[in-house]
Amino acid sequence: MIRIATRSSAQARTQAEVVANAITAASGEATELVFVETLGDIKRDVPLHQLGGQGVFVKEVQQAVLQGLADVAIHSAKDLPSMATDGLTVAAWCERRDVRDALVGNTLEGLAQGATVATGSVRRRAQLLTVRPDLQFVDLRGNINTRLEKIPAGGAIVMAIAALEVLGLTHHVAQALDPNVFVPMIGQGCVAVECRTDDAVTQGHVSVVDHATTRRCVEIERAFLAELGAGCSMPVGAHLDANDVLHMFMATGDTPNDRHAKRALPLPVSGDALEFARENARAVRASLQ
Repeated sequence: MIRIATRSSAQARTQAEVVANAITAASGEATELVFVETLGDIKRDVPLHQLGGQGVFVKEVQQAVLQGLADVAIHSAKDLPSMATDGLTVAAWCERRDVRDALVGNTLEGLAQGATVATGSVRRRAQLLTVRPDLQFVDLRGNINTRLEKIPAGGAIVMAIAALEVLGLTHHVAQALDPNVFVPMIGQGCVAVECRTDDAVTQGHVSVVDHATTRRCVEIERAFLAELGAGCSMPVGAHLDANDVLHMFMATGDTPNDRHAKRALPLPVSGDALEFARENARAVRASLQ
């Protein structure tokens, strides 16, 4: 029996079930979901950037594995801190879904001057302000269905298309945002699967859901984030596209007066791609100082 720790939201549960079914199909091993409540789930009325950045949806799930209450931890990769957790290893990066953000309720062009957009992401706010500095923002928290009920009058909410895909809700998308312009969060659209570092047997079972192309992309994006030392409290995005072009974004804040930097560079044909990402993280940060 492989015990899989996950948050209990519909999205998290569905993601965990996909992994569980793949493991059982490949190995014959039975699986069991272990539901964990995280800080981000408990304090739903507090903006994410005030809770301490990345990790607010993963720490308790990780602890369930480290304490022996589960064998595997499932996370949305974008929630996973850029630094590895002692005692755990990412045994699989699942094949990525649609990486893009989307507007729900209205298109960018359809939003009136000064319209309100709801999002809990400082990255999304900062990037939307680069093209629509007139927009007003309110915070947005809750599960997917709750968020879909909070579209401001005449406005829109911003969501990851991958989250809507998981629950079959993509018909709500009013406009998919170009990831070359609105650079996604590091790891967006991917599910990460962690195991104890010393648990080779479970790592072997989990390896059936590891997707090599996704692993390469996400690890390069995470190298960019790790060099910045940034979590979701800072407006940061990075995405390696299918043409091996690394799109990068960073801002000093999420208001119209804050500075931002955006660049897109092809990976070198030879050399260390992770170091390339780190070098550009340093260059982007320096350009804002």
